[in-house]
Amino acid sequence: MTPFEYSRAGDIADAVRLGAATQAKFLGGGTNLVDLMRETIERPAALVDITGLPAEITERDDGGLIIGAAVRNTALAEHRAVRRRYPMLSRAILAGASAQIRNMATVGGNLLQRTRCTYFYDDAGSRCNKRNPGQGCDAIEGFNRNHAILGASEACVATHPSDMCVALAALDAVVHVEGHAGKRALPFGDFHRLPGDRPDQETTLQPGELITAIELPSQPIAARSTYRKVRDRSSYAFALVSVAAALELDGGKVKDIRLALGGVAHKPWRALKAEQALHGGEATADAFRAAAEAELTDAVALRDNAFKIELAKRTITAVLGELAGDAR
Repeated sequence: MTPFEYSRAGDIADAVRLGAATQAKFLGGGTNLVDLMRETIERPAALVDITGLPAEITERDDGGLIIGAAVRNTALAEHRAVRRRYPMLSRAILAGASAQIRNMATVGGNLLQRTRCTYFYDDAGSRCNKRNPGQGCDAIEGFNRNHAILGASEACVATHPSDMCVALAALDAVVHVEGHAGKRALPFGDFHRLPGDRPDQETTLQPGELITAIELPSQPIAARSTYRKVRDRSSYAFALVSVAAALELDGGKVKDIRLALGGVAHKPWRALKAEQALHGGEATADAFRAAAEAELTDAVALRDNAFKIELAKRTITAVLGELAGDAR
């Protein structure tokens, strides 16, 4: 592990000040960052420990929630308001990792997880544009069973690993950040980036900016929601395909819908084409399948992951069918 300086932030302002140091990283639970440091993929010159920052979940008068970035994943999944008003989020977190990891991992850190692509982790023998821009991407012609089918580029075909973030994408969450230039509120869909020609730039955070909170707007539709994760084994494993969905019906027709996919792209994928296809239409299995087909129209398979396209379609159809049955 590369030597680094260590400091502990007393409050948000202190964290922002300390985080302005060149090549500084914020340390929350460390469940991803420390692993990457051990593998020398991440080489921060300084770590700013933010585990002492407030870890609170605040219920707003309108029914929404403000979730402090230092809140542990277990605490968020078990919170009564989350389980009642946003069940897809609780289920996504519980599907995401072992209890030990959930007990350590923070909400802010979950947003900043880096890909689990094997070639990204292989610093000794593989080319990776995410690790070294301009080097090339060995995954494109290599073993790519777990890689992206949507939004990929010639520079990178890696997928985002988070389950929690798929639910947050479906819930129209807002990411609150603070840096030397002040405070910003970022729509969740604008927080993560598609790879383009700079896959090393994974988010729209500016250098030294700190995630301070996640805002969940009040959404009555979210009370009837779920999360399904398809993976190679039922124990701790990353998604081949996952679906976060919320559905509201009115007389057998789709009054409102939220839909996002995981395991298929460089960022949590909001399924806007499917939502548009279903809004106002009949809530039938055929309609759900047609919407899934519309969403996957632009999917591009690699050598080993063509199965993901059909898997995504079937999972979308099944999850929406389950929600529609519960709504009737």
